[in-house]
Order: sequence, then structure tokens, then C-alpha cells
Amino acid sequence: MVRKASVVIEKDDRGFYAWCPELKGCQSQGSTLEEAIANIKEAIELYLETLPIDDRDLLLSREILTTAVEVDA
Repeated sequence: MVRKASVVIEKDDRGFYAWCPELKGCQSQGSTLEEAIANIKEAIELYLETLPIDDRDLLLSREILTTAVEVDA
């Protein structure tokens, strides 16, 4: 079954850091954005393999929204 998981990607001076908010501790990195995306996808799939199906359904049913806001700084 194909499911969707949220992914947050941050860029720093060493490349890209990616993590999945639904799956505590599921994170990866890459030197390029494409590599980080491929690596976090693999990390998520491996993480999900370790979970019972009911836990997978519960964790992936959460809706996580991201946006940006302007702030005075």
C-alpha cells in the first residue's frame, strides 16, 4: 500500500537534513536535496517495516501541516 508521510528538510552548510515528524527518530541527510529525499524515503520505509500494521496506520493517519509566516526580526 502506498501512503504519504510528512518530511521536513533543512539546508545547512554541510548539505540537507531530513526528518519525518510522524515517526519519532526517523531522520536522514544528503549532500544534495535529491539525495536527502531519497535517503529519507528509504529511512521511512525501513522504519515502517519494524512497526505492527496498526501502529503504522495510527502514525501515518496524523495530518501535519507546514507553512511559513513573516516575522519582524
